[in-house]
Amino acid sequence: MSHEFTVTGSEVVLDAPIIAVRRDQVVMPGGNEAAREIVEHFGAVAVVALDDQGRVALVEQYRHSVGERLLELPAGLLDMHAEDELICAKRELQEEAGLAANEWGVLVDLVTSPGFAEEAVRVFIARGLHEVERPEAENEEADMDFAWVDLEEAADKALRGEVVNSIAVSGILAAARLVARGEKPRPVDEPFHLRPTSLANRRAEEGIVPDMKRV
Repeated sequence: MSHEFTVTGSEVVLDAPIIAVRRDQVVMPGGNEAAREIVEHFGAVAVVALDDQGRVALVEQYRHSVGERLLELPAGLLDMHAEDELICAKRELQEEAGLAANEWGVLVDLVTSPGFAEEAVRVFIARGLHEVERPEAENEEADMDFAWVDLEEAADKALRGEVVNSIAVSGILAAARLVARGEKPRPVDEPFHLRPTSLANRRAEEGIVPDMKRV
């Protein structure tokens, strides 16, 4: 039988606006306990927005963790309490790209760093695009650039190391495969069972809603 990795104790060692760090005591095979630090996260969504010319909408955003501007998909945190993933994706597409879409599907679900983080991301594919008013941006997004890139060229950029954001790489390559095969994406009502709950539930219990970042 497979070992049951039970948790005998847990403490929050860092609580910040968009993440927390939790230390669990976990029973290992053989009965010994070991500490495992977990980065708690709200989860996120991203959008592969394809126009009728086969181009994907990409943004370039400064990421302080690597000190560089990265080519990425429009994306954002699921940091509003109990917000539906599709609603969040529609808002992020408007805010970051000034776009709305008539057709939506689930492209791929990701666990970005399962060795230490809960972060999971649902990547949607959006088609039937049209421009909408983009709200005024703040912070890093005020410096964000936008570009249309042919989907095949975007896939080549990923293979050349010019697109390195893991969510963008996964979404672009998955979309290229989907389009090449002429297949349909998964339905948007498919449950996102990987969506993290630890941080969101604790913030909700503390009354930090609807914007769960406001600690």
